[in-house]
Amino acid sequence: MTGKPLIYLEEYKLKQDANDYGLADDYWDFERFKQQLQIVVVRYEENELEFDMIGVNCAIANVFRRLMLSEVPSMAIEKVHIYNNTSIIQDEVLAHRLGLIPLRADPRMFEYKANETDPPVALDTLEFELKVKCTRKNKDSNDVTNNENMYKNHSIYSGQIKWIPIGNQATIHTEAAVGPIDDDILISKMRPGHEFDIKLFAVKGVGKDHAKFSPVATISYRLLPDIKLNRPVAGNDARLLQKCFSPGVIEIAKDDHAYVKDARYDSCSRNVYRYPQLADAVTIARVRNHFIFTVESLGALKPEVIFVEAAKVLKKKCRMFLDEIKGN
Repeated sequence: MTGKPLIYLEEYKLKQDANDYGLADDYWDFERFKQQLQIVVVRYEENELEFDMIGVNCAIANVFRRLMLSEVPSMAIEKVHIYNNTSIIQDEVLAHRLGLIPLRADPRMFEYKANETDPPVALDTLEFELKVKCTRKNKDSNDVTNNENMYKNHSIYSGQIKWIPIGNQATIHTEAAVGPIDDDILISKMRPGHEFDIKLFAVKGVGKDHAKFSPVATISYRLLPDIKLNRPVAGNDARLLQKCFSPGVIEIAKDDHAYVKDARYDSCSRNVYRYPQLADAVTIARVRNHFIFTVESLGALKPEVIFVEAAKVLKKKCRMFLDEIKGN
């Protein structure tokens, strides 16, 4: 057998893969990375943020996506003590529904619970109560179609959950700052005789333990589309080309020629390749180091705060990894 032994070939391959930047021929360099990295905010609404992460490979982009989903903490209902439940919802299902109600409490103001069997304290737990009973409003009413006129508490919503301060929490927080984010989340439908008597305990956690602890409703990224016209396209072909792409991507100039106005929001449907007369007119690609992120927060933390917290988690992980290497 000639050449390097197999073990050395594997070590060489690992070294090459470790330095490979996006499976391309150019290798990762820290100074170049600092110069190329850009974060550009494109759209910011109340709980939704769209920004561009430029100059990174897919591994870095995916790290931030996973960290924001799974390792940025939030507060959620973990323990449910049901003293009375005469509704048609089983205890287990009811507890699960209550646990998924997002809370407005800022997780940065609380600590992780050291031991789940420890009694709740002000630093690590929020306590809530849901105590409601459905009754008939007017026994003599003949209206059997309008539940609002017939019953009191026939629909139980998240706004009926009441906060019970522990220790000195009332001097630090307000009910509006720690309670459910939305008051109109339906928990159950009830009829006379149905009753809830429940205590709820919320703690700090992360999404990798349970999805209810994730601070985001959704987070996604995609590569920036890159669309180029290879030749002039005019007349009916220009209008057909325009219909092949998402609105606003292709526009028609005054001289009746098509041009690329904004490739950003193209869905890359490839419809243009259905028409032989247009198939060679366009080149569709993606910019490999330009990622478009969309972050939708549940409301406890602002989207930009979630991103910063994810960066802090990544920094902590890197430091732990370096300490382990130095320790060995």
